[in-house]
Formats: sequence, structure tokens, C-alpha cells
Amino acid sequence: MTGSLLQAALGLGSGSLVGFTLGLVGGGGSILAVPLLVYVVGVSSPHVAIGTSAVAVAANAMINLAHHARKGTVKWPCASVFAASGMLGALIGSSLGKMMDGQRLLALFAVLMLAVSALMLKGGAREGDWAVRLNRANLPRLIGIGGGAGLLSGFFGIGGGFLIVPGLMLATGMTILNAIASSLVGVASFGVTTAANYALSGMVKWGVAAAFIAGGALGGLAGARAAHALAGRRGVLNRIFAILIAAVAAYMLARSLPALAATGAGVS
Repeated sequence: MTGSLLQAALGLGSGSLVGFTLGLVGGGGSILAVPLLVYVVGVSSPHVAIGTSAVAVAANAMINLAHHARKGTVKWPCASVFAASGMLGALIGSSLGKMMDGQRLLALFAVLMLAVSALMLKGGAREGDWAVRLNRANLPRLIGIGGGAGLLSGFFGIGGGFLIVPGLMLATGMTILNAIASSLVGVASFGVTTAANYALSGMVKWGVAAAFIAGGALGGLAGARAAHALAGRRGVLNRIFAILIAAVAAYMLARSLPALAATGAGVS
């Protein structure tokens, strides 16, 4: 098997895993995409991996969003306000991220993931309100938190679901299942914004992105079904989400910190 075919096959398999986690926990695929591209598929540049993952994750988020929308779990008004306010932040953040050293960016991303994991575990038992609606009380919170999530999403080059899910719950008090489904609106919007910014700089590997998207379409079906099957069990999705984030963060730190030390970049 040639190098390009092997990379496509690895991209297809990795995309299936990304699609499954996107369907299951909203932002999990965004978290896994960059390390999979760097450490499994073999994309040597962290910035090219970020740009490529943004294309694939945005497309997979749209596919998985359709699955959740058919179930009626997407809170469209809240999700739309959150996504719209975050797109400008994603544009600014992705422009800043392109200027930072790739290994430093991965290390900072891992630290942020650990913090979010701890917050999710601490508040994991909340049921939330199924009847949440967009109103004057939650509109300012959706705009503010959405803008911040978009900025961080663009800076770290991920769809941002691991920020959007708790952000939506904090802003509106919606359930974890509604937040997972609604987060995909933001994941897609932020991903498109970030991907366009990186593509303009030539930092997207389109063939690998296509393999990721194809694999993600298959994995997303299983992930969305699993999310609905687990929705009735108190706190299960929260714990899965938090454990996944922490595990990937630990692996990224184990790989990125020695690389920083070897180049003398440091992490101060």
C-alpha cells in the first residue's frame, strides 16, 4: 500500500472515530481530530492538522446535526444566537492561532481540556430543563459565552463542542442531551470559519479531510444512536464526556511537552 493510500485508510478509520464521538458527546470529535491527524494519520505540521480537522469536523458536525434534528432535540433559537456570536470570535482566534508555535498550541489546548474536564465532572449530575426557550434573560449570556467559545475554538483550531456544551448549559440551563444536539450548530459554524481562514493560508490537506468526512458519516450514525440510548441514565453522558477529554489531554501533554523541551521553546 502506497503512502497516500495508507494515509487515506488511516484517515477513514480516524474519521469514523471522530464521527462517533461527535454523535455521542458533541465536541469529542473536535478534540480527537487534531491528535489523530498528527499521531495516527501522520500529518507532520500541527497547523495543517488543525486546518484539515476544521474542514472534516465542520462537515461531520453538519451530518450529525441532521441526526439530532430529526429527533427534535436541537434548541434552534438558542443554538443560532450562540453560533452567530461565536463566528467573529472564531475568525479572530484562528488568525492568532496561526501565528503561534504548533507544539505550544497543542500543550495549551491540553491544559484547557483538563480544566473543562474537571468542571464537567464537578457538575455532572444536573438534569437541566427540557423546556428552555430563548428569552431576554439568557440572550446576553448566549451572546457573551458564545463569543468567548468562538474565540477559543478558532485559536485552538477545533470545532469547540467541548466548550459549547457546558456553555449552552450555563447560559440557558438546558439538558445535556439538548446541549449536545444544539452544540453541533456551533461546531459546524466555528469549524467553517476556522477552516476558511486556514485554507486561505494553504494549511488544509484536502484528500485527508475527504477521508475523515467519509469515515465520520458512518461513525456518526452509531454515535447519535448511542447518545439517545444513554440519555435516560443520570449523568452518564457528562462522565463520558469528561473522561474522554481528560484522557486525550493527558496524551497530548505527554507528546507535546517533550517536543517543546527539545526545541527549547518552553511552556512559560
